[in-house]
Amino acid sequence: MRVAVLGLGSRGDVQPCAALAHGLAARGHPVTLVAPARYASQAGPGVTFAPLGVDPAEVVASEEGRRWLRSGPLGFVRGFRTVVEPLAATLVKEVDAACAPADLVLAPALGAFGRHLHDRYGTPYAILHFQPSEPTREFPNPLIPLTTLGPLANRASYALIERLGWLLLGRMVNRLRSSVWGLRPLRGSPFAADRRARVPVLCGVSPLVVPRPADWPEHVHLTGYWRLPGRGGCGGLEEFLAAGPAPVFVGFGSMVPDEPERVAAEVAGALRRARMRGVVQGLPVAEDDDVRVVGEVSHEWLFPRTAAVVHHGGAGTTGTALAAGVPNVVCPFFSDQPFWARRVAALGAGPRPLPVTGLTRDGLAARLIDSREYRGNAARLGRLLHVEHGVKNAVDLIDRP
Repeated sequence: MRVAVLGLGSRGDVQPCAALAHGLAARGHPVTLVAPARYASQAGPGVTFAPLGVDPAEVVASEEGRRWLRSGPLGFVRGFRTVVEPLAATLVKEVDAACAPADLVLAPALGAFGRHLHDRYGTPYAILHFQPSEPTREFPNPLIPLTTLGPLANRASYALIERLGWLLLGRMVNRLRSSVWGLRPLRGSPFAADRRARVPVLCGVSPLVVPRPADWPEHVHLTGYWRLPGRGGCGGLEEFLAAGPAPVFVGFGSMVPDEPERVAAEVAGALRRARMRGVVQGLPVAEDDDVRVVGEVSHEWLFPRTAAVVHHGGAGTTGTALAAGVPNVVCPFFSDQPFWARRVAALGAGPRPLPVTGLTRDGLAARLIDSREYRGNAARLGRLLHVEHGVKNAVDLIDRP
């Protein structure tokens, strides 16, 4: 069975898709990983890589993308035509070329590519979720920054978010369906249509982190995290790690703070105040004997060697940091990140969240010092996550007649 696995977004979005691709290739399926070109190394043996020239994470991190995100409601909507749609047309063509030969497409909900490819070629597909996005009475949509709205409103919040998303994106999606794929327009949200059709959903989240809601239907599967094994070190970083106590990792993935210099100064001050060494990624922090600045580095390799991980709360980064068995200090920006920050605190794997907009050296230092109280809980959860077989569970479901 020729399988196309579509990975869009940042490293935390692509890496779980790569892990699924590896698992399918190990079962003998010809697999193509379709992802931005910079993630070619994620493919590995037995997996064909189809590079995408459009990298959504780079768009968001660019100056133009950051201006768009800060432009307010009307500017945000206009930005879809000026910033997103020209790139989306190219992206759609690249995805189409890579996925056309597939017998099965595994695609994230974002963009509804599975449905579009099914409508064009009749290809079966399954939807990949990186956060629990199926309606439930137990908690609201992870994009809503509240713990609960009550059972009925919790469930209704999913339809609300989907309808708002379709209101923003529907016209653009239908223009692309017509201009690139020659398809008829959709009359409503593709997510609702997928739900009515009971399209299989694979949610790559551990039930130890988010227990499976009792009201989810049978075609929605909570498989456990899709993790790649750690790969090698990072040059002189091994020497730095060996030269003293375990450092704190600080990195916000593809998220760029509005004031990076201010945040960098607060992070450096917090490390000094907490008397802890640091490995810092993506911030303009000055190196010294106790601080190393790194670029791309394997989180699976590095995180278990740290005293704590300070991160933005992306779904992939949170899963990797929890599996490392060390305390998490989450500094959410937006989207589903506050949801994961709350889950970390609820699990006792880290202190209360510290939103990046309110990050100060005092606040971060206090959490780093307090993080020692969470080591036992974090270590126990990490051990349990390490024996979880998320990739195997997902591939078993895909292979099931």
